[in-house]
Amino acid sequence: QLQLVESGGGLVQPGGSLRLSCAASGFTLNYYAIGWFRQAPGKEREGVACISRGGGGRNYADSLLGRFTISRDNARNTVYLQMNSLKPEDTAIYYCAADLRDYGCSRAGSVYDYWGQGTQVTVSS
Repeated sequence: QLQLVESGGGLVQPGGSLRLSCAASGFTLNYYAIGWFRQAPGKEREGVACISRGGGGRNYADSLLGRFTISRDNARNTVYLQMNSLKPEDTAIYYCAADLRDYGCSRAGSVYDYWGQGTQVTVSS
C-alpha cells in the first residue's frame, strides 16, 4: 500500500520552530517531486514549498519570506520541512504530497498523485 505519513506537528509559541517529516511507505520517493501544502480553517489550500526528485530544485511561497526550508533524504525515504520564526498565521494542517516527474517541482496541488493525512501545526502563546 502506497502511503505518505506526516509527523512533527504540534503546538509552538510564536517565534518558535518545528520540523515536519514526510515518510513514504510502499514506494520510493526517489522518483517523485514532493510538495508541502497547508490548509487553515476557512481558507484554501496553499502550496508552501516543493522539492525536485534530486533535491536540486526548490520552490517556496513568497509569503514565507525565507522562514521555511524544504529538504530531502532519499536514503531515508523522507522529506522535511524546517519551519522557523513561526507566526500565528502559520497555524494549519500541513500535508505532504508526491508528484511523479523527472524534473523540477510544482506548488500546484492538482498535479500531485499521492497525499498524506496531514499533521496539525498550531502557533499560539
